[in-house]
Amino acid sequence: MSPVKAVNHIGIAVRSIDAQKDYYTNVLGAVFEGEEVVADQKVKVAFFRIGDVRMELLEPTDPSSTVAAFIEKKGEGLHHVALEVDDIATRIADVKAQGLRMIDEKARPGSHHLQIAFVHPKSTFGVLTELCEVTKTPH
Repeated sequence: MSPVKAVNHIGIAVRSIDAQKDYYTNVLGAVFEGEEVVADQKVKVAFFRIGDVRMELLEPTDPSSTVAAFIEKKGEGLHHVALEVDDIATRIADVKAQGLRMIDEKARPGSHHLQIAFVHPKSTFGVLTELCEVTKTPH
């Protein structure tokens, strides 16, 4: 199995992106890169760049979303770590061959031009891990 390329982003579950935007830009000095809605995941996301890593704030757009359930259960905070890979389909097969449990059996579209798949946190020592492959260069 080839090594992961990089930490692509760190996902943080929030009740309101607007309520936290000032903290990321004015306190931390992160560069705001924009927002988008990922309708099938029922979230609005905002990206902030800090050096080579992005912080992804995830705001639920529907109370039935997995992010809303996460916030209800655990409160706002660290949601997942996203690791960039070259060939996500091969990586999913490799991870499963190692005996790890996948949440997503195949890649699906994510935010910021990514194909994504989550590894179940019960297989990753409690850390929700997102595998991601960049499908085109963001502007």
